[in-house]
Amino acid sequence: MATPTHIKEFEMKSIAIIGLGQMGSTLARLLLEAGFEVHVWNRSPGKTAALAEAGAHLAATPADAASRAQFAVMCVHDHAAAMEILSQQGVWHALKGKALLQFTTFSPQEAAAAFEAARAHGMAYLSGAIQVAPEQMGKPDTTILLSGPRTVADSANAVLAALGGNVVWLGERAAAAATMDLATLSFVYGATAGFLQGAALAQREGLDLEHYGAIVQAMSPSFGEFLRHEAKVIASGDFAVTQSPLSISVDATRRILGAMHEAGLDATLPAVIAQLLERAVAQGYGGEELAAAVKVIGVKS
Repeated sequence: MATPTHIKEFEMKSIAIIGLGQMGSTLARLLLEAGFEVHVWNRSPGKTAALAEAGAHLAATPADAASRAQFAVMCVHDHAAAMEILSQQGVWHALKGKALLQFTTFSPQEAAAAFEAARAHGMAYLSGAIQVAPEQMGKPDTTILLSGPRTVADSANAVLAALGGNVVWLGERAAAAATMDLATLSFVYGATAGFLQGAALAQREGLDLEHYGAIVQAMSPSFGEFLRHEAKVIASGDFAVTQSPLSISVDATRRILGAMHEAGLDATLPAVIAQLLERAVAQGYGGEELAAAVKVIGVKS
């Protein structure tokens, strides 16, 4: 059965929100504020009261919500919960000929399988990944990753504009948004772990942690530009030194590792980073750009 590839924007005035956790509730509120007719369903009905007062229509079942709306948005706990809801009586049928924007966090493999299931049931499917916390939704710089049929994504512009101002379409492959989500989260958690390590070291030495946080905030935009440059280096495949030789970072990570040991702090993270860079040097990349360390990622030591 063919999947619908174009759904007119004027057919997206009535929206179903399936799942009303902190993020789902925020999505529903933003769409109500933007003037959409919003139908909501949640497994725990208690979360619907505030939205009902704001003008949302309460649905008894997910099939009921989907049947009343022209476009559906789902944001639940995980892939298993999402597929269990979609498999409930009447849900697939209610979504036939419509489009579903899936904001539940999926793995790339789960996203690809969900796309195929949607296509088999005659519906369009968009994979989405929200890159901010609920309180940061609806702002000009709110980043939302999106993949799936471009025509469907384009026709959902008004819906997406109510949710965030920086919608990044990553291509037709359903798995693209989920993959990029994992890539950006790898940076977020890695950077956060490094920040916490630095906080522990600064605190041990009696430094002002608020001052530390302010310094990190001030340097972050410039460091973001550096990382963007390193991404271009990796994409080009030319690792000739342009900004930062890998060998310099080897020395820096060794100093960090030594400082953590001297302070009596857990040195697991700096040890892992130092070992990664030392492997890169051992393989002959010390005289190349720092980004050359990507060559040994995934290679067993």
